[in-house]
Amino acid sequence: MAALDLQKDPHRRFNALTGEWVLVSPHRTARPWLGQVENVPVETMPAYDPSCYMCPGNKRATGAQNPVYERTLVFDNDYPALFHDGVRRQDFVQNDLLVANGEYGICRVVCFSPRHDLTISLMSLPELEQVVNVWAGQYRELGALPFVNYVQIFENRGAMMGASNPHPHGQIWASSSMPNEPSKEQARKQQYRADHGSCLLCDYLKLEREVTDRLVCENQHFSAVIPFWAIWPFETLILPHRHVGAISDLSRDECTGLADILKRLTMGYDRLFHVPFPYSMGFHQRPTDGESHTEWHMHIHFYPPLLRSSTIRKFMVGYEMLGTPQRDITPETAATCLREVSRTKTAGGG
Repeated sequence: MAALDLQKDPHRRFNALTGEWVLVSPHRTARPWLGQVENVPVETMPAYDPSCYMCPGNKRATGAQNPVYERTLVFDNDYPALFHDGVRRQDFVQNDLLVANGEYGICRVVCFSPRHDLTISLMSLPELEQVVNVWAGQYRELGALPFVNYVQIFENRGAMMGASNPHPHGQIWASSSMPNEPSKEQARKQQYRADHGSCLLCDYLKLEREVTDRLVCENQHFSAVIPFWAIWPFETLILPHRHVGAISDLSRDECTGLADILKRLTMGYDRLFHVPFPYSMGFHQRPTDGESHTEWHMHIHFYPPLLRSSTIRKFMVGYEMLGTPQRDITPETAATCLREVSRTKTAGGG
């Protein structure tokens, strides 16, 4: 039987985190850069926008006024997807086919900086450390609430990803139930620990750091890799070298390391196509349901949609919606491209 060539032969790759598969078709592109590559003119943003509802001192859509903040600002979302009024609702069930449960929680907005014209890639390391510390504090505060069982920290960057405001910001949704994606990962981590007696992501990271084919950048405390099972062309996974279950478990030096790896990766994204790179980024970490969850290894997903240039994006349609996700550019090729533009280290990152 002939050996499988991962860079030439069509094949399926198993996602060890979710138990799902992705179809890889490397033969469809002889090289990753096909067609015309165009640079998109970058809009010049002001440091302060009087019409922005996130800038310091401005009024938001509901009439609430922001303080004249100088660092990071957190406020309850004016139009939350979840709310909690202290009243439990009865579940709705008909014939075990129509089922609905009340969902409760808190939604907050985190403005990373008072500067309207910044992004994570343009912020200084101390500014990013402040954001990391705020994320950790919010995880502890919201996770301690008795009706909150999971805290989802995320950022949508760019209009292509649905961001309604260019001001640098992310969101935190603290919910009474665990969302689908971390639930899948938790089941896989628990099964892996039962089968192997070790942490799935600790073992995976050790392997990736030995092979280095999909390693994008790293510092003393964190590594960024394009996962073996990546679906999006330049999808990345950030992993702490130490087994920690949540952002609140990080030491001061590890918080600095996280700020550094976030800046280096996003700077690399921006350099790849000479454009502010759109993405959805989010933390997956230990639930806050009171259990120990020693199987959890905190990590961060980046899902950017751009494919071959600043104007060509990947769409999940057709076979991918009805069958299995598919990619042409292999994770190894994508890692090589992204690694070349992510080499610059930031001061103090380790």
